[in-house]
Amino acid sequence: MLGSFTAFARRAALCKILHQPTLPWVLSSPFGTGPQQDTGTIFELRTYDIKPAKTKECMELINRDIRFRLAHSELIGFWTAELGSMNTVFHIWKYDNFAHRAAVRKAIASDKEWQGKLSAILPLLKTMDMEIAYLVPWCELGTPPKEGVYELITYQQKPGGPALWGQSFKAAIDAHVRASYAKLIGVFHTEYGLLNTVHVLWWHESADSRAAGRHRAHEDARVVAAVRESVQFLESQRNMLLIPAPFSSLK
Repeated sequence: MLGSFTAFARRAALCKILHQPTLPWVLSSPFGTGPQQDTGTIFELRTYDIKPAKTKECMELINRDIRFRLAHSELIGFWTAELGSMNTVFHIWKYDNFAHRAAVRKAIASDKEWQGKLSAILPLLKTMDMEIAYLVPWCELGTPPKEGVYELITYQQKPGGPALWGQSFKAAIDAHVRASYAKLIGVFHTEYGLLNTVHVLWWHESADSRAAGRHRAHEDARVVAAVRESVQFLESQRNMLLIPAPFSSLK
């Protein structure tokens, strides 16, 4: 105990010299000195709610004309919600950095052909939401083994960022990955939008295989323990089962 107190006192003294708070985790947190998010590549996550009874018309236009938008930047995936939401599409775009995104947005605004196509789509939308996110440093963008369905789980974490909840959140994700209940595609931490939000994208062979895996996860003591530790930092969560569009890179 004396040794621990002495170590703390030394850290406190150093913090005072540096004009830093005297909290013991300031100097020892693995999220303060460990891998950091790539501040180059960014991902734009867009969620559009389509007006009721207009989904079929809207998707027909998008399927026909999306090639004009694809000429400007890389589409990671485009999906329609099958379960968890109605009349909703979700898509992810990749940019090298913020300057790249700004250049693309400028080019899109000057693209009269795409703007003409877009003018027919916009009246069919009820709401549009956009977030900018990074992949977390311990996750690379995955690829599915074959065509299937996707599950997007959105976690609203307690304020404080990864320094507060990152380690337990990673442990919960790792427990599911090790159990092979699903294929992890990406873990995205929001930089612009609702902060302390994490979107986790999983691939499943089918909705039934997802249900079976979910059932096994509930009986896996390792997964249950990791989730129990993580939920203490959770405010809310929701999910959607997603069907990839024909032009989606992730199928």
